Amino acid sequence: MKKTPALILLFLMFFSFGQEHPPIVEYTTSIYKGDNQNWMVSQDTQKQILVANNAGLLVFNGEEWEQYPSPNETILRSAVYINGKIYTGAYMEFGFWEPDSTGKLQYTSLSDSIQEQIVDDEEFWNIFAYSDQVIFQSLDRIYTYHSEKKKFGVITPKTGVAKMFQPSGALMFQGNDNVLYEVESGDIKPVSTDPEILRNRIINVFDGPEGYLVLTNNEGFYLLTEEGPQKWPVETDSIQERITAYSAIKLNNGDFAIGTISHGVFILTAEGTLKYHVSQIEGLTNNTVLSMYEDAAGNLWVGLDNGINCINLNSPVRRFIDNTGILGTVYGAVHHGEKLYVGTNQGLFVKNWPGKGVFRLVSGTRGQVWSLFRHQNTLFCGHDLGTFTISGDKATRISTMPGTWKFNTVPGKPNLLLQGTYNGFSVLKRENGAWYFKNKIAGFEYSSRYFEFAGTQQVLMSHEYKGIFEIEFDDAYEKVNKVVKFENPNKGKNASLVKFNEAIFYASREGVFKKSLADSVFIKDSILSKLFNQERYVSGKLVADATGKLWFFTKNGLTYVSPGKLSSEPELHTISIPILSRKSMDGFENVTHIGNHSFLFGTTNGYFVLHLDRAMYEMHTISLTSVEVSGLDKKNQRVALNDPGDFEYNQNTVSFSYAVADFNGFNTTEYQYKLEGLYQEWSAWSSHSKTSFDNLPYGEYTFYVRSRTGDELSSNTAVYRFTVGKPWYLSSWAIVFYSIGFLLLGLLIHYIYKQYYRRQEEKLVEANNKKMELQRLASERELIKVKNEQLRQDIESKNRELAASAMNLINKNELLGQIKKQLVVEDDLKSNIKSVIRTIDRNVSEEDNWNAFKEAFNNADKDFLKKVKQKHPVLTPNDLRLCAYLRLNLSSKEIAPLLNISPRSVEIKRYRLRKKIELAHEKSLVEYIMEM
Repeated sequence: MKKTPALILLFLMFFSFGQEHPPIVEYTTSIYKGDNQNWMVSQDTQKQILVANNAGLLVFNGEEWEQYPSPNETILRSAVYINGKIYTGAYMEFGFWEPDSTGKLQYTSLSDSIQEQIVDDEEFWNIFAYSDQVIFQSLDRIYTYHSEKKKFGVITPKTGVAKMFQPSGALMFQGNDNVLYEVESGDIKPVSTDPEILRNRIINVFDGPEGYLVLTNNEGFYLLTEEGPQKWPVETDSIQERITAYSAIKLNNGDFAIGTISHGVFILTAEGTLKYHVSQIEGLTNNTVLSMYEDAAGNLWVGLDNGINCINLNSPVRRFIDNTGILGTVYGAVHHGEKLYVGTNQGLFVKNWPGKGVFRLVSGTRGQVWSLFRHQNTLFCGHDLGTFTISGDKATRISTMPGTWKFNTVPGKPNLLLQGTYNGFSVLKRENGAWYFKNKIAGFEYSSRYFEFAGTQQVLMSHEYKGIFEIEFDDAYEKVNKVVKFENPNKGKNASLVKFNEAIFYASREGVFKKSLADSVFIKDSILSKLFNQERYVSGKLVADATGKLWFFTKNGLTYVSPGKLSSEPELHTISIPILSRKSMDGFENVTHIGNHSFLFGTTNGYFVLHLDRAMYEMHTISLTSVEVSGLDKKNQRVALNDPGDFEYNQNTVSFSYAVADFNGFNTTEYQYKLEGLYQEWSAWSSHSKTSFDNLPYGEYTFYVRSRTGDELSSNTAVYRFTVGKPWYLSSWAIVFYSIGFLLLGLLIHYIYKQYYRRQEEKLVEANNKKMELQRLASERELIKVKNEQLRQDIESKNRELAASAMNLINKNELLGQIKKQLVVEDDLKSNIKSVIRTIDRNVSEEDNWNAFKEAFNNADKDFLKKVKQKHPVLTPNDLRLCAYLRLNLSSKEIAPLLNISPRSVEIKRYRLRKKIELAHEKSLVEYIMEM
């Protein structure tokens, strides 16, 4: 018994390794910005996903997750959309959310009005719509709420309520005594008290073929019949007792989805056959499934103990993900007999097909497989080690020449195969029912990955780094007769060459070029080249399958070309499986028809199967999720979505959010918008679901946005109209104010001009007066100048007279002095002579001479002596007298008689005068006095 869990785990691993699963879209806590656990999932009429999370209510519109915290900051246990409202239950709290005009949800509590009836520590784990009422279930009681009458009812089972169920409109619950009860008209009655039921926890109750179908946590399904519960056998019964179920729902197609505690999700058919088992090995984020919900598109939403996943059950794609690393990157596949072969970088693997078998390595093929080719019921494997023929699980090596890229049948020679290798071409031949290596073709050594026959002995070969060659072989296919290189088209990375519909196509980044078998040149195909524009180009790999389709691999999806049914133009079909979802190896993309409408595509971690008959696009609609305005303060304010916006000028930054509620993991949604009033052209396609227009000028605007999923446009275009008001300085009142202002300004300007011209006139008169005054002053100046000249001449005349007077005085004194000397010589003076001498002395009196001279000098040079005295107060009257004589530029010899002293004494006086006035040595005393 101890080995049982290990055997179960081994069974699950092998089962997983052998099955294909629907795509899974993972949403982790870092994406939806909530807590780990997710207790219930629902969806509104706008297809938004609603999740009861530990942190509150999560709303997902297909682009963004928005979180609304629980109203009382407790764990949100339940969330259900009913008749336009989102009802939620939490700890001691339940109520509903409604969007306001801006699209923001607002909460209204229902439990507040009956708070006194709520049991302490009560949590609300489940919510149902039942008839015209909403049912809130806790572990203690059942609350009913009539939304129109706004009335409450309370049902209090004695056994408590472990979990409620709603099969066929009935209302059932399992009590804590494990008995299954039904609520009918307010009464509680047991449905089953059978021991087989009592020993289990019931996960859910469904409508069965002949009664209720009860799913238990550990023992699988029981069918409740009138004779009692009967075990309903399903494929998982052998491991059911080791797998604990926690949640379950019945899908719209009748299948059952069962979520477990530790083994992920099991999908059973309506007959109980295991369809899928999805766990962490296949890409589920977590193996503990707390809740499940099927949305309007048939996607299964899984609320996990750590994250949220969306399983695209209705997707035309089924994935095989090799998380073990055993398989590796798939380079080719083929459905041969009852088996599916896949060639990978790890070797050639095989499993039974169809079925849930496990892939097995074909013995002897470990290593890189490049291609698989089926001819005359023989399967060939092109390998890094050479060429193998495959029979069942066995491989036989028939060529040791390394690196077989591709095989092609030789026209007209069904028993010959031409194979391209690392070093040119070689030939395989069939004899006596067995294939063997015949020869290598001499004369061409380039790697030949892509080649097609263009004639009986001519092939076209594309080399990634050298271009396209035309090669002609001899009749025996033993050597090359001629090699011609095409000048056009140019070589290209990941370019390829393939024959399709009686023509040869070459594809590279430059486009798709076509050469019919009769033409000698390649001509660019304008229709197919549109697929390889710079926006979409990933690889030039082309694949022509067995059903007559030519496949292209672009960035946005898969495109195949089929011959036109009503015209010669080819028909293009695009399937939105972008490169990030495909996970294919660039340049080594491959597609294989494996039956009916199913095609297998190799990826870097396995493969996916596309069921082309189910690849129908659902029409998608786009909706505005929010409109926000802001101004200089950068604070965003949400506005009403359904009413035209009327914004003030200081709210001229408008932001739009929009979304398409598409949850298909392989679909890529892009958006395109335009704003009429600003520009008329549509923007470039972008995956961003938000756009903002900053600092819009005033005016009327209409915003349009549409979406594209793959190449399909949305069925509608979302529209929002709004107006940005004029700034205050352009408002009507401002215009009135401006008019009055301009009028007043005109009057003011008129007044200013009037004053200006008056002042100009006054200035002109004043200027004329000034001019006349200046002329008068000029005349007066001339008159004064004449008078000054007259005065100067008078002064000069007086100075000359003064000088002459001084000279006369000097001469007189000298004469009298000489006379006196002659008289004094006489020894015996007579009395009369003495009298003459006294007369002479009186006439040469210094004081009298000075007074006379002073009076004349002051008349000639007014106030000179006063200025000298003020400047040099230390000067004596004799010093001033000397200064006056020096002012007349008299020499010492001329001054001596005036002072009645010798010239030597005059020099001494001059020296003493210099010292008193502190005259510098280099300065002339006469010059100093003359300048004063």
